[in-house]
Order: sequence, then structure tokens, then C-alpha cells
Amino acid sequence: MNHLHRYASTRLGRLPKTFSQLSDLRREVPWWNQVLDPGSPTLTKWNYIILCTCLVALFLDPLYFFLPVIGAPGCMQIDLGLGIFVTFFRTVADLFFFIHITIKFRTAFVAPSSRVFGRGELVMDRKAIAIRYLKSSFIIDLAAALPLPQIVIWFIIPASKSATAAHANHTLSFIVLLQYIPRFLIMFPINRRIIKTTGVVAKTAWSGAAYNLVLYTLASHVLGASWYVLSIQRQYECWRIECSKEMNSTHSPSCNPYFLDCNTVGKSARNAWLKKTNVIINCDALNDDDKDFQFGMFSDAFSNNVASSDFPDKYFYCLWWGLKNLCSYGQSIMTSTLSSETLFCIIICICGLVFFSHLIGNMQGYLQSTTARLEEWRIRRRDTEEWMRHRQLPPDLQDRVRRFVNYQWTATRGVDEEAILKSLPLDLRRQIQRHLCLALVRRVPFFAQMDDQLLDAICERLVSSLNTNDMFLVREGDPVQEMLFIIRGKVESSTTNGGRTGFYNSITLGPGDFCGEELLTWALIPHSDSIINLPLSTRTVKSITEVEAFALRAWDLRYVAKQFKRLHSKKLQHAFRYYSHQWRTWGACFIQAAWRRYKRKKLAIELARQEQLYDDMRDMDDGAGAEYEDGDASYSDQANHAQHLGITILASKFAKNTRKGAKKTVSRINQDDSILKMPKMFKPVEPDFSAL
Repeated sequence: MNHLHRYASTRLGRLPKTFSQLSDLRREVPWWNQVLDPGSPTLTKWNYIILCTCLVALFLDPLYFFLPVIGAPGCMQIDLGLGIFVTFFRTVADLFFFIHITIKFRTAFVAPSSRVFGRGELVMDRKAIAIRYLKSSFIIDLAAALPLPQIVIWFIIPASKSATAAHANHTLSFIVLLQYIPRFLIMFPINRRIIKTTGVVAKTAWSGAAYNLVLYTLASHVLGASWYVLSIQRQYECWRIECSKEMNSTHSPSCNPYFLDCNTVGKSARNAWLKKTNVIINCDALNDDDKDFQFGMFSDAFSNNVASSDFPDKYFYCLWWGLKNLCSYGQSIMTSTLSSETLFCIIICICGLVFFSHLIGNMQGYLQSTTARLEEWRIRRRDTEEWMRHRQLPPDLQDRVRRFVNYQWTATRGVDEEAILKSLPLDLRRQIQRHLCLALVRRVPFFAQMDDQLLDAICERLVSSLNTNDMFLVREGDPVQEMLFIIRGKVESSTTNGGRTGFYNSITLGPGDFCGEELLTWALIPHSDSIINLPLSTRTVKSITEVEAFALRAWDLRYVAKQFKRLHSKKLQHAFRYYSHQWRTWGACFIQAAWRRYKRKKLAIELARQEQLYDDMRDMDDGAGAEYEDGDASYSDQANHAQHLGITILASKFAKNTRKGAKKTVSRINQDDSILKMPKMFKPVEPDFSAL
């Protein structure tokens, strides 16, 4: 930083600076002494401003050609109102040109000897910058910035002794044409500087087409203004020739060239001459009988009263005339035999051919860039149709292909997002992927438990996946290639547990859900054979609607799992079990099997209780019979014995019926179990979180 301090204090010597050091320099040097970076955003904006200023200046200068007008029969005058308007805005444009010269004296340049590698080093020495600028384009910039037309029309012409409208017209036209060349030339280095800094002048196709159309309209504007001023000069030339014929002693009153200026309107001498002169009649463009003077291609300016019309009508007619003849290469122009007029028509033809070809070529290129991808899609769709007809695909399969192609075009417009992201630097690509995917990944409950660094690694490797309805994303038993995180749409995830009879489980997944969790288990297995064999899918996933998702491929997931050891946390392990549909299915089957075991155990306990009751009743009957055999019973005892005997018979019948019912119930339960018994649902392989 010491050399920067020395430069800020002394401001002497040639001191090259790199682009990265320029910001430090600006903070140390006052703004009025700063040396600008040619690639800075401020100077880039100024280049666009000065380019627009050049276009405005090129539009304003031909307006001086509309100053001479036909003010009265046989005379010409200057339109002062239009002159003031054009002078004011041209002076403003000249101020911008002088500011541009000042900025170029303070704009650093790249040393030619440092362009071997990289962007080179900046030369910050103001003396070296000034010497280089004076030797290169200072003369052209100064010639374009000088207010020559203002000086001529407001100072030189009024001070001259022969200050007529015709004299002002000739002088002003010459000055404007002379200064128009440097003003046109300075556009080229500005245009190159913009392209070098930003890559293009117009950042969009439509702005580029509009820019070229403005240039073509500007050329038509210049051509129409030139045709108008030449028409006025042609009319004045006719008046001058006819007036010279009446400048003799035989014609009374004699013609005076000052009569052709409208400043003499109302004077008695001009009024007397106007009553007897033939100048007006002989110079009438509508008089076809007089062949002494030919108006040629300028007759329309007088036959349509263009020269005496108001400025808006006059201007738009001349603009239409220039645009019409540029587009038709001057084919509709009726010229005279004068060499100057013929040369002007040749210039119109050549310029029309060049400008129109340039316009059509550039606009076609800009407009084709907007429809290039559409044409590519049409060609690809046509090739797809021809291929399907050649292979004789079934109609339903052809419809599915067409739906996918149309959906892919609607979703992406033919833009290869993956290729665009791969062309960007790593940090920029990571930031873009984070912006696009982080919120969507966090909607997945399992990934919402992870930290930002791990989520960034996952987002960096996500790719877009598009699927139409009724499309199988993965089938049960096929290798799982990727995990899908659904953004929009719905899919159906079903399983038959390996095709076992009597088992079917189906769920619907929507935005925020994911499938293909088998890959996470596979990615965390530290064995070498997992590198070759991908896991088999335990479910069939089929799209119900059009599905847009992000896919995390198998090898990318394995890379993330190996690089980040924090996947072994218990929190992630429990989240994986809870949100995994495979684990949920296994849990549901496990609960169902436990419930059936509980019901069978409860039924067995009930049957055992009934059996115990039956045995107790039999023991009671046997004890009662022994008592009656041993005792010395009376008649009442015999009656009680008969009563107990009846009760025993009834109890034995009840136990017999109960046993028959229990056997039927057990046989029915066994029969139902043989029919409805769930197949054994194996527990999913649990990721070895601790092996990492």
C-alpha cells in the first residue's frame, strides 16, 4: 500500500495498477483527481449515455436542413423558431461531448506490454494518459464537440454583408455535413468499448432489434432532410437563373437577387417586380410545358407543397420519402439528366442496399435468437414423431411420449439448467443451488433435522426431474438409481412385499415427500460390495399427476454420506425411521401381527377358564355321589339326592355343549388364520449409523 500513498501524495510518475487495487486508490484520492477504471460500472454506464448522446446529436444535426422555407411567392427565409429549438438541444449535446473529452483525460488504459496474460495492468499516470489520448482520438472528439452550427447561424451569418437566406442555407449545410462525419465516427470506439466491457451493446434480443431499427430510421431521417435541403436549393437555383434573365434594361422593373429573400417582402420595388415577373411561372414544378429547367427527383417537394408546409407535416413527409427510397433502393425516383442529381441517386441506391441488408441481417439474427430454442424443439418433436412411426410404437405409448415432450418444453422452455450450472464457478453454483433447493429440501422432514453445511452439500448435487402422469418412477425389485424429492404433483407408492400373496400396501406422496430411501441405507454401508450393487426397490412408485421433483443420484448421496460423518446422530436415525415409508409399512405389519397374537392368546385363556369350570363341576358331582352311598339317608335325603342328580346332568350337558362350541370357535379361528394370516414382513435393513 505504500506505493498508493506515494501516488496520492505526489501524483507524479507512471504507476501501473491492477484492477483489484483500483478501489483502494479511489478511496485515497479525491474524486476530482481520480483516474477511472475503463471497466468500472460507472464508466460503463457513461459509455451508454454518450452512445445515446451520439444518436441524439446525429438526429439533431439534419434538422438544420429544415431551417430554409418558402416564406412567400418567389422568396426564401429562415425558420427562427426551429433554429432556436435545435440550437438549444444541440448545445446540451455538445456539453455531453465536452464532458466525455474530460472523462477520457482521466480514464486509465491497459499497458500494451502487460497484455500477454490476463487483463493486464492499468496505467494510472495522468500525464501518460493525456499524451496517449492527444495522439489518438482527441482531434476527432474535439471536432465533434465544437458548436460550429450555432456559431455560424447566430454570429457569423448575421455579421456578414450578404446575409441572405440562400447564403445562410449553403453555409450552414456545409458546416453541418462537415461536422457530421466526426460525430458519426466517434460512435465506433464507444460501441467497441461497450462490447469489450459488457459483451454486447443490447442485452436482450428485442432491444438489439430496436437498436438496429433506430439506426435504419436515423439513416432515413438524414436522407429525407438532405432531399429537402437539396429541393430548396434547386428551387432557389431556378429563381436565380430566371432572375438573371430579367436583369437588363429591357425588362422593367429589373430583377434584383435580393428580391429572392423574404426580408424584402412588402417593399414597393419588389411588389412592382412581382406583378410583372415571369420567375414564379417559369419555376413552377407543376408546369410540364416548360422544359428549360428540370426539377427531376425534387419536383415532389413543390407539387405536394412540402416546402411551404408546417414543420411536423414537412418532417414526416421527408422521413417517409427517405424510408421509402432506402427500402426500395431508389427504384421509384424519377431523375433528370443532371450529373449531380444522378450521383445523389446512386448514393441512395448503394446506401439503401447496404443499410437494408444490415438491418435485415441483424434483426433476423436478434429475432431468431428469441425463437431458436422453439425451432430446436419443433425439430426434435418432428424427429421424435418420425422415429415413433418408423418403430411402429403403439398409439398409447406415442401419446405418452408426446405428453412428456410437451411437458418438458412447458417446464423448461428448452433450457438445459444442468449445463448452465456446470459452466458457473463453484461458489456461484452453490449459492444458486441453495437459493433454488434449500427451502424445498427443508420441507422434507428427514432433511429438516440436518445442519446447513450438510444441506448445502445435498443441494449442490440435486438435479431437476420431470415426469408426466401414469409414469413409473421406479418398480418394485428394480435397482434404485436416485432419491426423489417431490416439489409439485402426486405419486402413488405401493408394495406387495416381494410379490407375496395376500399383501398389498399403498400410499400417496405429495409435495414435501420423498421416495427411494433405500439409497440412504446403501450409502451408509461401509462394505466394498455396495459400490457395485445398488439396492433393490421395495416399492413401486407411479406418478398420478405431472410431477416436478429434485433427484439426488446414488453416487452423489454416497459421496455426501462419506464426507459428512454427522449422519450417525441418534436424532437423524430416529427421524429416518419415523419418516421412512418402508419403516412405516413394517411397523404397521408388526403391530397387526402383535394384535393377532394377543387375540389368539386371549381366546386361549378364555377356553382354559371354561375347561377349568367344567372340571370343577365334575369333581363336585363325584363327591356328592360318594356321600349318598356311604350315609344312612332318609326319605328327604333321597329327594335331595334326586335334585342334585338333575343338576349334575344339566351341568354335564352344558359343559359338553361348551366344549363343542369352543372346538368350533378354535377351528373357525384356525381356518380364518389360514386364510387371513399375514405373511411375514421382514424388518427393513437399518442404516449402520455408528459404522462411520
